[in-house]
Amino acid sequence: MVAQVDAYLALITTAERFEREVVELLKGAGLSPSQYNILRILRGAGDAGLACGQVGGRLVRHDPDVTRLMDRLEKRGLIARAREQQDRRIVRTRITGAGLELLESLDAPVDDLHDRQLGHLNERRLGELTALLVEAGARGE
Repeated sequence: MVAQVDAYLALITTAERFEREVVELLKGAGLSPSQYNILRILRGAGDAGLACGQVGGRLVRHDPDVTRLMDRLEKRGLIARAREQQDRRIVRTRITGAGLELLESLDAPVDDLHDRQLGHLNERRLGELTALLVEAGARGE
């Protein structure tokens, strides 16, 4: 049981430190990690965009108020929302040019941060770490 507690504490401690570093980096762009995640999801969706529920389902960290996060991004002109013509109940969200520019400006700094965080591990060890975390996470589902 001690080994499980040690592994859990190491995981949480490392995740918290990494998260603080990401928060600090994104603060300069006026984004929270969840807002950044939304922009990345919408960039990946392309011109088709996504409905709010689809975005929420793809978030790395569950946030019960995706609409509020999107409201803030829309006010900044980083995303645009429009009702579907075929089904007016569906609101489609797309990233704007300004949102794409902001993400592009963050791509290299985020990559550099991840390199500082994990670059000392070679590809094999990163693969093992990823597989172990996926396996541990799947156990709880």
